[in-house]
Amino acid sequence: MQYLSEQQARQFSPLALAFLGDSVYELMIRTAILSHGNATVKNLHNTKIHFVCAAYQAKASDRIQFNPAEQAIFQRGKNAVHAASIPKSAIPADYRKATGLEAVFGYLHLSGNSARLEELFQQIWNMQSEILPIISAPHSSANEE
Repeated sequence: MQYLSEQQARQFSPLALAFLGDSVYELMIRTAILSHGNATVKNLHNTKIHFVCAAYQAKASDRIQFNPAEQAIFQRGKNAVHAASIPKSAIPADYRKATGLEAVFGYLHLSGNSARLEELFQQIWNMQSEILPIISAPHSSANEE
């Protein structure tokens, strides 16, 4: 794959970046889960669901220290979501933040910044002990934004 310059990557719409970033993020999650050992597909899928959901991604994005370029992409992604596109199962504020995070992942992938992509992913992966209990609590993020 031929990578783009950061300027070229910024030219894509935030939802196009999120479209790609969603896949990049999920692939990284699946790889991390599988690297912890073999399991049934059902168990792998159930584990993946905890990390590839708007609630987890939103909480993670609240804790990440984005650089200025990433923060701009995050804001564009977060602001690009229209109410009609938000699934009924997701809290709108969480869904917007998750879309922003996915846009950053898409941007970093397109621009070939794999070191930063891995750095952000490791931060997110390492947050699981603090985030999973929060999103597992009933109605935990209904009043947040």
